[in-house]
Amino acid sequence: MPLLLGLDIGTTSTIGVLIDEAGTTLATASRPVTFHSDRANWSEEDPEQWWSNSCAVVGELVAKSGRPAAEIAGVGVTGMLPAVVLLDAEGRLLRRAMLQNDARAIAEIEAMKQAIEAGDFFRRTGGSINQQLVAPKLRWIERHEPQLFARIATVFGSYDYITWRLTGSRSIEHNWALESGLADIATGAFDRELVALAGIPADRLPPIRASQELVGQVTAAAAAASGLRQGTPVVAGCADLVASAFMAGAVADGDMVLKFGGSGDILLAVAKPLTDPRLYIDHHLVPGLWFSNGCMAASGSLLNWIVREWAAGEAAKAAEAGLSVHAWLDRLAAPTPAGADGLVLLPYVLGEKTPLHDPYARGTLVGFGLHHRLAHVWRAALEGVAFGFRHHVDVFRERGAEMRRIVACDGGAASDLWLQICADVLARPVQRLRRHPGSCLGAAYVAGVGVGLFKDWQGVARYVEPGEVFAPDPARTAVYDRAYAVFRDTYERLKTLYPALNFAV
Repeated sequence: MPLLLGLDIGTTSTIGVLIDEAGTTLATASRPVTFHSDRANWSEEDPEQWWSNSCAVVGELVAKSGRPAAEIAGVGVTGMLPAVVLLDAEGRLLRRAMLQNDARAIAEIEAMKQAIEAGDFFRRTGGSINQQLVAPKLRWIERHEPQLFARIATVFGSYDYITWRLTGSRSIEHNWALESGLADIATGAFDRELVALAGIPADRLPPIRASQELVGQVTAAAAAASGLRQGTPVVAGCADLVASAFMAGAVADGDMVLKFGGSGDILLAVAKPLTDPRLYIDHHLVPGLWFSNGCMAASGSLLNWIVREWAAGEAAKAAEAGLSVHAWLDRLAAPTPAGADGLVLLPYVLGEKTPLHDPYARGTLVGFGLHHRLAHVWRAALEGVAFGFRHHVDVFRERGAEMRRIVACDGGAASDLWLQICADVLARPVQRLRRHPGSCLGAAYVAGVGVGLFKDWQGVARYVEPGEVFAPDPARTAVYDRAYAVFRDTYERLKTLYPALNFAV
């Protein structure tokens, strides 16, 4: 039986999955990724590490499955978007990738707002001028790294880069194009005037491809590095949030997915484009559907920072209990009452993307006292991300969108405490998915459609299993209603103060 390989170029790790066409997940594997934030608002990673991780993951998947790589019939790659990866004319990396939540280009964002009217930009792209866009990042490089900027020959994204390393073919998946702010939502093509705002010639952008479109085959060099069979077909791939939400079962109007990755994604499947300057819009994998969605700059990355910087002393206790540090902190925080004993955390440690689009925003603890412990901070962080999800739900409601059901997936969804907090904050049941290794599963399924193993998009349910349903508790919801009001009000009171926090001479 032929196999399918999916790779996920994530913010915190590179993950792979090997599946067959009957609904069986044969193996999963992952490698950590080194995240770099050398200065305020910087968010970078090394694409070469993504590639070496991918090669190592492939080898582990083949070994675990006991099946030869020659049986892999297709490869799909997913990843964060729109990361910015730059190559020179010889195909050499010019610098680390700027990730989607990098918010350094503040001056360039303001300059772009002067260069194009917000309403015009919204009509063309379906989005707003914000920190996620590619043009301000490229303008920042032009200003601060001009010699490097002059050598740019290719601009594309994280999974586009790995697809190129596999095939030698340069392409851009259509959701990278859409979220980059360089493409017209009506035509799906790059808009020359929008590209001009980035300061690069249009030929620096490879052709746009649909997710399941075949873009090439594994080259001899890539086969030698990865262990894959030379000639294995590779599709264009897909955005991680879209892949994950699709595999989670968001296949009908009103299905909502909470994706707990390095960033916090919330996606609502809609039958027609629901555009709003506060949100993003993406192509769904299923023809005729779209995803209206938001992405918070930090979710799991905030928790990882707390573990690394504040919870080092808990590692031995967690190991003794047979738990990860994250699970150990969940155990410590579980007895803490809803509202974390009056502690509210705004999780804007990398500025904030949707729905605020404010690169000046900062992580903020409100109500901190000497009676608080690490457990309170941990719970406040979990609650802060949940409040961020609720902020998006408020926007969906304002636009008249219906939310039929909520499903949770990806790494953070393993936390019972976090899912219960989300159910209480949103006042809606939240269902966990089992057997969902993440976005890589969606990439593998897309590869199956691309090579013809799957004739339609309806077989996704074979690969996942519905899990526990976390029902909201009315008493905790009442507490969270009050805490959420403080959360929202805190930002409104501080948003004019955040820009003044840059004390550099």
